[in-house]
Amino acid sequence: MKKITPLFLLLFLLLVQPGFGQAKDPVVENIVKEATENSQLEKLAHELMDVIGPRLVGSPQMMQAHEWAVAKYKGWNITAKNEKWGEWRGWERGASHIDMIAPRVKSLEGMQLAWSPGTGGKTVTAEVMILPDVADSVAFQKWLPSAKGKFIMISMNQPTGRPDYNWQEFATKESFEKMKKDRDAQTEAWATRLKKTGYSTRTLPVALEKAGAAGIVMSYWSKGFGANKIFGAYTKTIPTVDISLEDYGLLYRLSESGHTPKISVRADARETGVSTTFNTIGEIRGTEKPDEYVMLSAHFDSWDGGTGATDNGTGTIVMMEAMRILKKVYPNPKRTILVGHWGSEEQGLNGSRAFVEDHPEIVKNIQAVFNQDNGTGRVINISGQGFLNAYDYIGRWLSKVPESIKSPVETRFPGAPGAGGSDFASFVAAGAPAFSLSSLNWSYGTYTWHTNRDTYDKIVFDDVRSNAILAAIMAYQASEDPVKTSREKSVLPLNAEGKPGAWPEQRKPIRRGGLD
Repeated sequence: MKKITPLFLLLFLLLVQPGFGQAKDPVVENIVKEATENSQLEKLAHELMDVIGPRLVGSPQMMQAHEWAVAKYKGWNITAKNEKWGEWRGWERGASHIDMIAPRVKSLEGMQLAWSPGTGGKTVTAEVMILPDVADSVAFQKWLPSAKGKFIMISMNQPTGRPDYNWQEFATKESFEKMKKDRDAQTEAWATRLKKTGYSTRTLPVALEKAGAAGIVMSYWSKGFGANKIFGAYTKTIPTVDISLEDYGLLYRLSESGHTPKISVRADARETGVSTTFNTIGEIRGTEKPDEYVMLSAHFDSWDGGTGATDNGTGTIVMMEAMRILKKVYPNPKRTILVGHWGSEEQGLNGSRAFVEDHPEIVKNIQAVFNQDNGTGRVINISGQGFLNAYDYIGRWLSKVPESIKSPVETRFPGAPGAGGSDFASFVAAGAPAFSLSSLNWSYGTYTWHTNRDTYDKIVFDDVRSNAILAAIMAYQASEDPVKTSREKSVLPLNAEGKPGAWPEQRKPIRRGGLD
């Protein structure tokens, strides 16, 4: 047997290393370098979430955000504009102050819902009353006059303010199971109570408003410590306020025990008339194939319980940072690189659906769309969205991403076409290859998705920085790819009726919201 020399062994080990002999890509190296040594993410997050704040569609803050984004892009020498696509009911949130004044004094944690009427600069004081458990809708109609001048509580009183994971960690198995059984029974009983009124959760507040109630009090717990979902109000003349689980439970128990709690509510809000809605579009013009497009995508609007930090401030700053980096290290792309910051995603993907409808000339020539929405976490999943050959080009582009960013990413090909959920679906429905850069959870659904806790402090900047690098490299690779991406669709599995699944249909946007 021939003796193996140390030099031969060293050469052998080098040759079998993955990627040995492959030239490093200077653009990829510069993307990583710029993202790590000159990151603008913290500054962008501060300006967007802390200074501008939440971006409810139709609000002055939404318009301020659009103007801020255009100014940022122009400061980076990136062409950008705000493109009108519709109109919305204009409304601006003011301060909410809610106090219990009987049987003792306590400031309560709560806020008015989006588009809630204010209290006209006054403080409204009234008794709190629980929605009654009546026999049927006839009995409820007889009760309705009793609501006059009262704040009516329309949410179930939760039996525990501890999330289930806390019970799992500390409770006995028997205690945990008992709590869940009791909670299920209460939930079913409350649903029955609501049904017997003859109204839905949407129409009940309106009925109470017509009956002369002083206001609607609710609590939409998000199943985590201190977290409530904050959506929109259905009332037109009286305030609708959401109160934290802890304080709502206090009022409920006092009312139930006959201690007749009273609250005072001052909710400042301003109707601003008809508001124009926009998408912000940025562009780095292509040099060889300017009429083919790579698009970075993130919705710009938010609900306004918090400041929209992880839904979708993080997606927004990822795409802004990716564009900034690309302009600096890859200023002359082969294909045009666009970025879309969409309005009114939260009400049904309206901004992106309008863009798809208004720009068929772009949609038909899209190389790829990369959308990021679901929270602050690092990207861990990319699905092929039903495009038969997505594994080919997505796989090739991902191969250029640094291993530390790429290794956690699971791919699923061909996957199934997304019909909703975020703005990539607007493009998928039109047959354009669009992909969701799906993120690690970070308790998103419980603690930050549409909640009062979706604020700057929940951002994990190391993960966001990783996502900006990924988005920039994928856009660069898609732009450079000599091959136009295939749009061939996979055959979808049979549906419940035994028929082949259908590709999602392109849907029209709502272009006039809350005004009719």
